[in-house]
Order: sequence, then C-alpha cells, then structure tokens
Amino acid sequence: MAAVGRSAPGTRLLLVLLAAPLLHVAVCLEPISMGIAIAAASAITGYMSFPEFYCGRLVECCRVDKPLNSTALQADLKENLFGQHLAQEVIYRAMTGFMSTENPKKPLALSLHGWTGTGKNFVSKMIVENIYELGMQSKFVHLFVSTVHFPHNSLIPLYKDQLQSWIRGNTSRCARSIFIFDEMDKLHPGLIDAIKPFLDYYEHIDGVSYRKAIFIFLSNAGGDLINRQMLDFWNSGKKREDLQLKDMENVLSVGLFNNNNSE
Repeated sequence: MAAVGRSAPGTRLLLVLLAAPLLHVAVCLEPISMGIAIAAASAITGYMSFPEFYCGRLVECCRVDKPLNSTALQADLKENLFGQHLAQEVIYRAMTGFMSTENPKKPLALSLHGWTGTGKNFVSKMIVENIYELGMQSKFVHLFVSTVHFPHNSLIPLYKDQLQSWIRGNTSRCARSIFIFDEMDKLHPGLIDAIKPFLDYYEHIDGVSYRKAIFIFLSNAGGDLINRQMLDFWNSGKKREDLQLKDMENVLSVGLFNNNNSE
C-alpha cells in the first residue's frame, strides 16, 4: 500500500438534575447536614465542569484543541502495520504535522492506494482511533462506500447535493470531522467534483471552515502499479525497505493520470 468559568450547554441542565435532589433532601436535615449536602453538590458541580470528566464519560465532545498522542500513533503504525514502511512514514509525518498546527491552511487529505487486503481500511481505522476514543463509532467520523451509498448514476445530482450538505453540516458542528471515502476508484467523477471545494485553501465556504477536517480516500487503483514496482525492485536485488516514496510517487502519478477509471 502506498500513502500518497463555562460548562458546555448540556452540562448546566445535568447539574441541575443532580443538585436538585441533594438540596431537596437537605431541607429536612440539621444545619450541619445541610452544609455537607451543599458542599457535596458544589464538589459535583466543580468536578463536572472539567472537560475531561464531561467529555468522554458522559458525552462525546468535539475537542479540536485536544493534541494528538504522536507516540501512541507511531507505536500503532510500527507494531500493527507490517511491511508498510512508506505508509508508516508518510502517515505519521502528515498526521503529526497537521494536528500540531493551530491554524492549518487547508484540510488534511490522505489518499491510500493498493489492492484489496493491503490494509487501507485498517490504517484509516487506526488513524481514527488515535483521534477519537470511540473510533469508527464516533459521531464525528463519517464513512462512505461508493457502491453502497452512491449506487445509481441516474441519481448523481441528488447524491451531490446530499454529500455536500452532509459535509457542510457535520463540519459546522465539529471542525475536526473525519470523512472516509472507500472505493474511490468506483466513485462517479461528479461526486469527486462535489468534494474538491472542501479540500482547497479557502478560509471558509458559506461561513464554514474546513481547514481542520480530515479526508481519507481509499482506492484499489494503482495496486497493479505498486506490485509491478515492487517486483522490479526485487528483480534488481534491492530490499523492500530500500524503496522510497519518490519511487512510488512518479509511477502512481503517471499511471493514475493515464487511467480514465482512476478518478
């Protein structure tokens, strides 16, 4: 594979529900008991004001400012992604660079190529799990499979409007939204055109900024080119680890450009 002092809105309501019973019971108690009850309610209120408690334990929050654990990501890639040194290197560098930039110029777009079974979905899952604890089940992660979500060419105009609306709406709610598109080699060109504006250097589109979003594209296109390049390396007596990104970039760029089916 190649890899080219204010709580959240819901908190205030929750605190009222928790504190009210304590205060109600305290009315029937002696002053010292009342003081203990009020202190307990205050402690709960203060504790739940921390994002670390509210977000994760009670609800899933979109915390754009939460830093990436680069050490954990590196360990995941090294220990679980076997024989993919190029993917390890490129993904780690791209993720750490993007996530550590406070105001990126554009969204992060990763395009993973290779035949079925080379680990594209596995890698995207790994990336997601290093950002959101719920992984692929997170409400901020959105997976599209071309043949499942966009099966009819006659409905492309409708799909285009729905897709753009989905990306716009979810990014407006969470700037660190992740969009994964599987089977990109089977995605209609009209839908690819619908995605392109969100990937550019725009500060915002209709009041929504997409600069902190992540787009991951998975494609079988180029799998034969990658295998052919690997075979040439092997025949020339070179090791797999000697393969550099530039060796793949040129082959994939020319091959995919000349392949009308690899939009």
